[in-house]
Amino acid sequence: MSKTVKLRRIGSSHGFTLPKEFVQDLGVREGDEFYVLRTPDGLQLTPFDPDFADVIDDARDYMRRHRNAMRKLAQG
Repeated sequence: MSKTVKLRRIGSSHGFTLPKEFVQDLGVREGDEFYVLRTPDGLQLTPFDPDFADVIDDARDYMRRHRNAMRKLAQG
């Protein structure tokens, strides 16, 4: 789905409004924070923290590599 949005001055900053269907598709509400990522294609706007996702991936990898130690820790 493609739709045009217009950049507007908001006080001393700039911003744009998202169409209602985009807000619903993202599952976000007024006041939610977004992360702006630079990509080779331009900018990506996401409600998900990319640094947190990297930390989770690293933790999963660590737990997979040290499976036996994780089991012993879980047994208490």
